[in-house]
Amino acid sequence: MALWGGRFTQAADTRFKDFNDSLRFDYRLAEQDIIGSVAWSKALLSVNVLTQDEQQQLEAALNELKASVVADPEQILRSDAEDIHSWVEQQLIDRVGDLGKKLHTGRSRNDQVATDLKLWCRAQGEVLLDALQRLQTKMVEVAQANQTTVLPGYTHLQRAQPVTFAHWCLAYLEMFERDSSRLQDALQRLNTCPLGSGALAGTAYAIDRERLAQSLDFQRATRNSLDAVSDRDHVMELMSVASISMLHLSRLAEDLIFYNSGEAGFIELADTVTSGSSLMPQKKNPDALELIRGKTGRVYGALAGMMMTVKALPLAYNKDMQEDKEGLFDALDTWYDCLEMTALCFEGIQINGERTLEAAKQGYANATELADYLVAKGIPFREAHHIVGVAVVGAIAKGCALEELSLDELREFSSVIDEDVYGTLTIDSCLKQRCALGGVSPEQVAYAVKQAQQRLDEQD
Repeated sequence: MALWGGRFTQAADTRFKDFNDSLRFDYRLAEQDIIGSVAWSKALLSVNVLTQDEQQQLEAALNELKASVVADPEQILRSDAEDIHSWVEQQLIDRVGDLGKKLHTGRSRNDQVATDLKLWCRAQGEVLLDALQRLQTKMVEVAQANQTTVLPGYTHLQRAQPVTFAHWCLAYLEMFERDSSRLQDALQRLNTCPLGSGALAGTAYAIDRERLAQSLDFQRATRNSLDAVSDRDHVMELMSVASISMLHLSRLAEDLIFYNSGEAGFIELADTVTSGSSLMPQKKNPDALELIRGKTGRVYGALAGMMMTVKALPLAYNKDMQEDKEGLFDALDTWYDCLEMTALCFEGIQINGERTLEAAKQGYANATELADYLVAKGIPFREAHHIVGVAVVGAIAKGCALEELSLDELREFSSVIDEDVYGTLTIDSCLKQRCALGGVSPEQVAYAVKQAQQRLDEQD
């Protein structure tokens, strides 16, 4: 049964009905629609639209319906209802008769769907925060176990300076912590209740909307009925947070794909997150990571699509806004799946410490240490930088590392170089020298791991 049929003398064309109906995707709001309806029944009781007995009958029937939906959500899709709101109302009427028709008094589908969607976003946001925390926990675990595993650091995909695998893990931990912070901020901003705003001008019943908001655990009621029913900032903001986080996941995936390559050989992913080739039996492909990288564009597309949908929409509600849900659902589902899959990729990962150490020793990654050594001997950094650049050219010509040059050969570049230079050019020295906060010295990495674990404990 349509909720709006009285004005019309002809039935909707079946093609229009298929085009217009949203039940196939907004059925996911069933629990939220029922929870909001229970709260609305209590609000109607407070203004004497419902008696105590009527409200109790409605609440009992709605709770019964909610239990049925939780047990079998797919039952909704077997209906030809227009949307989740009409489905819930029809189910309620089937259970309590004409009393069910009183529930929509003073309420519009406009404020109803706005409330449902905020309730869903809030619940899904908590699920995503948990997933982010699980990934952060895994990153800290891997960092804890690899504090001394040397890894070549890169700029421009050229070997730059040695770091550790733990330091690499903690770099991504910082990104995921910012994602958590952004998500919490978004959830704080969306925590306002539109219910009682009516179609656009508010409800004609003297309902205490602040009390209604509190009954649904919202921080407060929305302040303007026009904005309340047309606001989809929270949808775009959540997809924006998802997009930024997917960017981080994609960068991490790309690093690991490179580290896993035959050319690098730094890591080997577990069989549980890789697949083979239908032709080449020797292949072990990082498909999970490649899919994470690929799905990033899908989330970006959902955000761009939603922003284009809302751009230049007049106040208040317009049917265009029905397009808010499919992209949101898909984007947040994809983000969640990718968070979980990224954490899984660290299960059983094997890190080839010998290979990473060997790679860190190549590419003249200790050139900066030689420049700093010269600075300590009184040479201005810009001049030291030039001297070391010339020394690197000389070492390349001889086909050896800087530390493999003899003392006489090194003194050809600067007379201040002495025997103590060789201690400076070791990997251990390169790491130890980076002792300021946030650096890669063993002490700083250990401190960073400890602090990261403390932050996770505080989240718990």
